Amino acid sequence: MIAAGIVAEISGTTIWRWLSEDAIRPWSRRSWVFPRDPDFVAKAGPVLDLYHREWEGQKLGAEEFVLSADEKTQIQIRAPRHETRPPGPGRAMRVEHEYRRHGVCAYLAAWDVHQARLFGRVEDKISILAFDALVASVMEQPPYRDASRVFWILDGGTIHRGQRAVERLQSQWSNLVVAHLPTHASWLNQIEIYFSILQRKALTPADFDSREMIADRILGFQRHYQTLAEPFDWRFTRADLLQTIARCDHSVLEAAA
Repeated sequence: MIAAGIVAEISGTTIWRWLSEDAIRPWSRRSWVFPRDPDFVAKAGPVLDLYHREWEGQKLGAEEFVLSADEKTQIQIRAPRHETRPPGPGRAMRVEHEYRRHGVCAYLAAWDVHQARLFGRVEDKISILAFDALVASVMEQPPYRDASRVFWILDGGTIHRGQRAVERLQSQWSNLVVAHLPTHASWLNQIEIYFSILQRKALTPADFDSREMIADRILGFQRHYQTLAEPFDWRFTRADLLQTIARCDHSVLEAAA
């Protein structure tokens, strides 16, 4: 502004005030991932339809269910070097900055998006065996065992990726239908909403001395949440997705059409 001759001199405080008044904050930023999957709409569209109880243009029946599943990996098992102090009058909770590590674990979970039912298990690490055990714990109980179709919404993670995973799962449960999300589409996976709730309500701050302790916390919160759970108010539709993709790049929309 000085070089342009607009002002002879100006203070940083004045610049800050101008930017604040105009709601311009060049120092702030927000990361995002551009949709690069050429089949983004083709994969995401059916998932969004399932959230609204539709599949291939037909309404789902009463004996058809939709589950969203994923893994929360690399959960840090750690404890502060000094005891956490509870909050008091005029004083926030005090958590020691330094901590001791006790390894990591993983939480595999599935969420019935319309029945608001939650299933999960804690493992040392993710694996095909662990994921299939989660699926079995759901599919071997009513109403899923006798359902005409049970849709599982999954991302492209290594333990449930591609056609091989579809064939593996359907060979064990003939009424299971896999709906794969496109790459970089965790924001369309409803189980991620629950993971964020779990992180805020049960895993923050981290104060766990053992795997058993953190497993008790995770599964205990799962049981508690199940007593008050309701379906998420999901309003984002296939039409909204098309509008979002169109704003990003018309070529992506054309390639996926």
